[in-house]
Amino acid sequence: MARLPYLDEADLKPEDRDLLKRPINLHRMHAHSPGMARPFTALGHHIRYGSTLDPRLRELAILQVGYLTKSPYEYSHHLKIGKDFGVTVEDLAAIETETNGGTSSLPELDRAVLRAAREMTEGLKASDETFATLQAHFSNEHLVDLITIIAFYNGVVRFLATMDVDVEPGSSYEAEILAHPLPE
Repeated sequence: MARLPYLDEADLKPEDRDLLKRPINLHRMHAHSPGMARPFTALGHHIRYGSTLDPRLRELAILQVGYLTKSPYEYSHHLKIGKDFGVTVEDLAAIETETNGGTSSLPELDRAVLRAAREMTEGLKASDETFATLQAHFSNEHLVDLITIIAFYNGVVRFLATMDVDVEPGSSYEAEILAHPLPE
């Protein structure tokens, strides 16, 4: 159960109601601080619509963060979003394999993206080896985008966990987490 109430448009000043154009629980929680919600949402919007990083790789990185931190909210939302950008059931199995120390059949770049997300989530920074692999495949812009995306979603999962943000009951997100549950 969430630690603060989820806000609805009626709870907000008229000039802040646009914060809930997409009334998911994350936004409903962030609406308690419109000044924080606006730049947070702007960065999230840029990540999804402004970055030229391959969207499937972006979603793999985000899913890896959600999987590793066992964040039902983040993982469920990006299971659904990821499908729209080409993430497959095989990719989800590869995340599990790679997280458990195995080597999946994913290409080197995909594995390096997942490894960077794990290293940054578990140990603060990507290793020199992982960074070098990414640098061999990405432009500087894409490298900065990927590292920023991983860092941003590490922040998101911590916000979600601390505020106990729930997956929206009866939503397609809930269906996704039921179909692809996180490990215990």
